[in-house]
Amino acid sequence: MPSTTQGGLTMIEVSGQGGQIVFDGQYVTITRKGFLARATHGKGEKRLHISQISAVQWKPAGAMVNGFIQFTVPGGNEVRGRLGSQTSNAAKDENSVIFTKQQQPEFEKLRSVLDQAIAAQHAPQHAAAAAPVSVADELAKLGTLLQQGLITQQEFEQQKARLLGG
Repeated sequence: MPSTTQGGLTMIEVSGQGGQIVFDGQYVTITRKGFLARATHGKGEKRLHISQISAVQWKPAGAMVNGFIQFTVPGGNEVRGRLGSQTSNAAKDENSVIFTKQQQPEFEKLRSVLDQAIAAQHAPQHAAAAAPVSVADELAKLGTLLQQGLITQQEFEQQKARLLGG
């Protein structure tokens, strides 16, 4: 699998049956070249930002059948294949690329990198610090607990003194 580093980003490029995929850390670009690709999808490319991809469908290749990787985007019109027709349906989908058993290891590496990138998109950028709580808010909560009978007057006074630094 060709993998190059460019401007700090690792680019991954894989070739399947009738399509190539390049992932540059931000965009997945599906390129169609050759007779088979033009016959099924037309010539050209499709770029998907990693944030647009809501799921990656994967079917491993078997001894007698090809596998595929398919990208699901919100609002997309993908066809969910029945048993035995998944690969042929994926071959018609513009967000899919078919691969052989020999090409599968390269596609597995791509899938792994994409899974990490998609997960990173949904993770918080950095852990948010707990918002500082005001002394007044804490006292109001303690007052509510006292009114509900969940703490005693003595416990309220102890916590109030702690909050007021006394």
